[in-house]
Amino acid sequence: MSNKEAASATCSPTTKAEIRQRIWNYIERNDLANFPRPVHHRIPNFKGANAAGEKVTFMDEFKNAQTVKVNPDKPQEFVRYKALEERKMLLVPTPRLRNGLFNRIIPPSGANTALLKRCAAREGITNYSTPVGLDHKVHIDLIVIGSVAVSPKGYRIGKGEGYADMEYVMMVSMGAVSQDTVVITTVHDCQVVDIPDELIDEHDLMVDYIATPTKVIKCEEDKRRPVGIQWSKITSQMLKEIPVLKNLREKDRRLGKDVHLNEC
Repeated sequence: MSNKEAASATCSPTTKAEIRQRIWNYIERNDLANFPRPVHHRIPNFKGANAAGEKVTFMDEFKNAQTVKVNPDKPQEFVRYKALEERKMLLVPTPRLRNGLFNRIIPPSGANTALLKRCAAREGITNYSTPVGLDHKVHIDLIVIGSVAVSPKGYRIGKGEGYADMEYVMMVSMGAVSQDTVVITTVHDCQVVDIPDELIDEHDLMVDYIATPTKVIKCEEDKRRPVGIQWSKITSQMLKEIPVLKNLREKDRRLGKDVHLNEC
């Protein structure tokens, strides 16, 4: 089956979960991913991830960025490495947001290529990073994110846990992003599919560009950006699991915003 046929087959499902499953199944069936396998319930580490990442690094949006936030998944590792190599400020989300929002990766002075690559890997978050607090004055110029599926319009589907969308609205709340912050996703060509408009909610983060191993796609739609945390969608359990939300809720409370939780 060609990538075009894969996209066509993926158009028919009517829920995000069905689209995820079709993409995961297609990647596994056609051996389009590297370790870790299987790709189900993950951001797929697709074959050609470094080629897609390299296309990002050739873009003016990357070249001109001083502060770059990149998700910690394996397929975006090359972009993290290049950000460090070019001495950009690299921010990586704290895993599952358990201990804050994100960490800054800081390589040792004089780090060579091998050490920079270690800093760009999962090891970097553990051994070469420092937390960035909510009160830290930082402006993010570029966000590079993974996806399970993405459409040419810029609609994105992640692995279903909602952390990428949550990270973005938290960054809005701390003033770290603006409408000018560019969002790019790197995926395999087969992950670029049509996604029905009705599946996209106002809290979903859309992307500006899609980089694949073969091309860069400028997305068609004017981007909607989440403008803040919708506390009516947050549960008490989420507050327990993501402690940083408590601080953001108190901040919004002081600003007079409605911070009532979803008690269903």
